[in-house]
Amino acid sequence: MTTNPTVEVQQYGQSFWLDFIHRKSIVGGEMQQYIDDFGILGVTSNPSIFQKAIGESDAYDEAIKLMLDLDANAIYEGLAVEDIRSALDLFRPIYDRTNGKDGYVSLEVSPLIASDTAQTLAEAKRLFKLVDRPNLMIKIPATEAGIPAIEDAIAAGINVNVTLIFAVQNYEAVARAYIRGLERRLAAGQDVRGIASVASFFVSRIDSLVDKLLEQNIKAADGHDPARAALNRELLGKAAIANAKLAYKSYQMLFEGEIFARLREAGAQVQRPLWASTGTKNPNYPDTLYVDTLIGANTVNTLPPATLKAFKDHGVAAPTLADNMDEAQITMDKLAEAGVNFDDVTQKLQLEGVIAFVESFEQLIMQVNAKRDVLLAGVIQQQQLALGQYADTAQ
Repeated sequence: MTTNPTVEVQQYGQSFWLDFIHRKSIVGGEMQQYIDDFGILGVTSNPSIFQKAIGESDAYDEAIKLMLDLDANAIYEGLAVEDIRSALDLFRPIYDRTNGKDGYVSLEVSPLIASDTAQTLAEAKRLFKLVDRPNLMIKIPATEAGIPAIEDAIAAGINVNVTLIFAVQNYEAVARAYIRGLERRLAAGQDVRGIASVASFFVSRIDSLVDKLLEQNIKAADGHDPARAALNRELLGKAAIANAKLAYKSYQMLFEGEIFARLREAGAQVQRPLWASTGTKNPNYPDTLYVDTLIGANTVNTLPPATLKAFKDHGVAAPTLADNMDEAQITMDKLAEAGVNFDDVTQKLQLEGVIAFVESFEQLIMQVNAKRDVLLAGVIQQQQLALGQYADTAQ
């Protein structure tokens, strides 16, 4: 009997979403293949993904030619919204079949307004109305300004994918914002059913930074403090998974007990933790490390295509997330003992994440503007050639 671990994870309560979108994959049938052959149940996008798709390929050039009278920002939005709508329509049967649990496609608010609560909320409302599909999720970063916008967006009935979460404390603030938003709806006599949210908890980037700090400690301790060097070596590659497990423990506390009971009775969905940044960045670690170890009930894992294919080839579907929960806190305590300030790590990573998305967005707008100029010049040249031909005919 042939097994397919990318589908089998569903029996343990996990949904796989694809961390990738491209017009060619949608119109060419590749996205449908991800649904049929890999059991993909949703899609996430971000400014970096769109920058690679639109800015670094010619797949959108014909569409851009139809929008040459618009500025680069308007062109980008037109292209992105068309892709998102097409993907949403593709995943709509999954949304209907799962009663609104899966089948979502995410579109991010502009990273340029990550520090502005009012603008973030206004943009979330505008994009949700513009795209006009029930299975759209609006991505809002878990920044200090983003968290009140998340609560307000949920209260307004908007599906939200909260992004750039690295710290357990930050995750808990996000989860409580979701709960407050639903409670406001309930208090106002509004329906809490049909509203969905995920909390995107980033994984591999944590190991990348923590391992760098541990390697520095090992280098500093080698030769004169073997016990300290051994402690730091022991912790390599352990921080991200331990941190994610502790976040899941918080999820269980917030959503499986009394705190969420009234909302659960009213038909509200839990806000599922979503494991993001799950492609392994360190070549010394297994390429499915952040998939194999984080399979559990009411979770989502959003995978880049390479990681998804690797897991289908040699991954193991098993309920691993609840394993060694006690060891997770021990690992975090040891990291503190080793001199790693985890609060500094998570704050740095969130700030860097916002900056990286801003840079990708700004680069994308520059690339779209450059494409527009080149294509516009070509159109003008063709018009001039045509006019010249007509002039010859008139003579």
